[in-house]
Amino acid sequence: MGRKVTVATCALNQWALDFEGNLQRILKSIEIAKNRGARYRLGPELEICGYGCWDHYYESDTLLHSFQVLAALLESPVTQDIICDVGMPVMHRNVRYNCRVIFLNRKILLIRPKMALANEGNYRELRWFTPWSRSRHTEEYLLPRMIQDLTKQETAPFGDAVLATWDTCIGSEICEELWTPHSPHIDMGLDGVEIITNASGSHHVLRKANTRVDLVTMATSKNGGIYLLANQKGCDGDRLYYDGCAMIAMNGSVFAQGSQFSLDDVEVLTATLDLEDVRSYRAEISSRNLAASRASPYPRVKVDFALSCHEDLLAPVSEPIEWKYHSPEEEISLGPACWLWDFLRRSQQGGFLLPLSGGVDSAATACLVYSMCCQVCKSVRSGNQEVLADVRTIVNQISYTPQDPRDLCGRILTTCYMASKNSSQETCTRARELAQQIGSHHISLNIDPAVKAVTGIFSLVTGKSPLFTAHGGSSRENLALQNVQARIRMVLAYLFAQLSLWSRGIRGGLLVLGSANVDESLLGYLTKYDCSSADINPIGGISKTDLRAFVQFCIERFQLTALQSIVSAPATAELEPLADGQVSQTDEEDMGMTYAELSVYGKLRKVAKMGPYSMFCKLLGMWRHVCTPRQVADKVKWFFTKHSMNRHKMTTLTPAYHAENYSPEDNRFDLRPFLYNTSWPWQFRCIENQVLQLERAAPQSLDGVD
Repeated sequence: MGRKVTVATCALNQWALDFEGNLQRILKSIEIAKNRGARYRLGPELEICGYGCWDHYYESDTLLHSFQVLAALLESPVTQDIICDVGMPVMHRNVRYNCRVIFLNRKILLIRPKMALANEGNYRELRWFTPWSRSRHTEEYLLPRMIQDLTKQETAPFGDAVLATWDTCIGSEICEELWTPHSPHIDMGLDGVEIITNASGSHHVLRKANTRVDLVTMATSKNGGIYLLANQKGCDGDRLYYDGCAMIAMNGSVFAQGSQFSLDDVEVLTATLDLEDVRSYRAEISSRNLAASRASPYPRVKVDFALSCHEDLLAPVSEPIEWKYHSPEEEISLGPACWLWDFLRRSQQGGFLLPLSGGVDSAATACLVYSMCCQVCKSVRSGNQEVLADVRTIVNQISYTPQDPRDLCGRILTTCYMASKNSSQETCTRARELAQQIGSHHISLNIDPAVKAVTGIFSLVTGKSPLFTAHGGSSRENLALQNVQARIRMVLAYLFAQLSLWSRGIRGGLLVLGSANVDESLLGYLTKYDCSSADINPIGGISKTDLRAFVQFCIERFQLTALQSIVSAPATAELEPLADGQVSQTDEEDMGMTYAELSVYGKLRKVAKMGPYSMFCKLLGMWRHVCTPRQVADKVKWFFTKHSMNRHKMTTLTPAYHAENYSPEDNRFDLRPFLYNTSWPWQFRCIENQVLQLERAAPQSLDGVD
């Protein structure tokens, strides 16, 4: 009897409710798996309908169309002679479950519902699904008639069971279950399950790939066994980017690594592994074997099929590999670039328009589009026909083949420098030089006539003319005059996005890109409905610190020397009058805090879940060498005052790529109110009392602190 098994897992760029496209990608992945000799194929979580359907899960249409796709899969000759494991929502006794449907040769073997639902951060699975709570228990599920007609089965087993083939035993985990304190793979492994599969819908966050890899390798090093992880990839129509990283591991080592970022819609990993390696690995772990002898058995679904062949002595087996990680700067250059590509091709627009100010944020956004162009050219060079077809559709040229990223950038990115009398010559030059180096179609225009027209209407109606502080005006006048410039830039950005291609005799419109970073959003250091209001924002989940490192990376990776003067210049909004031709305003001065401090506040507020008092207590220790308790208190109060005053701006935030767990994004991720008592009287009094106690108790210990 054979003992070497070839198994396949995949990463698919599925799209919510794109049943037609999703079906084709699933079929393609099964075909590739079969061609490579695999006898089992695992796909991502909820791959049939696309993971990010959200409230569409409430609709009977979503369930109906999922079953129609399942019927098409069962019927296809491609799915013969391979165990197929697909994800879809299933309603059982009027309760909706997130399920795996496992089938072979037009017979449904098992419907396995998810037992631990993801319900924090970006996930709301408990809103739409119910976890299956009956461990090691199955029921009969009455199949819809369209499935009965194909499978000649009235019912199929539904619940927590494993598959017993002639040569091995296979068990399913679904995404979140791997992350729980007591994962199903523990009990399955103890009950003799040798192959564990995990279908995931797991999104990208900077510096997090190692967590997933560690969980999988740890699962197989403690208990032995083979572990397959499949994942969604691409944007799925939302703020998240699902970052692939499909993998196959055995006995604590990785044997196949999928890419984290790529423009391939279908990526299949296969490995040939020896089941005897699992058995011998488990044989010598006596503590595991003692626990296994007491394990409660799982219901086994007998499958008249083998994953191995009879004569496989000479079949080569896969070798372990070292997992290769991207640096954070590489992650930034690749993740948002792939996300932008999905948005561009799926929105059927002709490219992007980016207001380019000559500062770090808009420059970083321009670099992401350039990085996207590099990815597209690389993908076309490697023979990806789908990417080539999409590019030709976007630029509306049937014979175009992108080879040079600068040439492609010139066709799909329009950059626009919108000068006012408060703009310096330096920022204008920096924007122009960067545009030249990446090859974008660059426009320079002056917004002063529009600003004058708008303020002129106000003066005509009220008889009053507001002035900047520099010219003797009040802070209210000063702020209003800054904001009107910022908002006019947004109006002009949309006008040029809709008509600039038309003016050049080219078909289509452009998506407007925003470029407010996560720290500015956290503080609300942006004008509501200014040029940060856009269609999408690829840097809205990235900190200023990381963006600076990314821009530095682009100087070396893409030889964009124009970025050097941008990254070394102080960040400024350039909305106030120049002093002797020089910038008089800087962002950090305006905000009253540094970007480095902002990142710390953001992480403590969101990730560590701290209010003003807890944050003050934590920072007393963190900053004890550089700040007195009084200075820490003042900083914390200032942050919470500004954050709560501006929280309302988060309700209009441009949908942004999610890359940081301290994102203040209001719509999905950071569910907090937007009207606060901004004086925080009770909380700030607690801080004040604590400061007074500390100052009374130990004045001598504060000597020498600036």
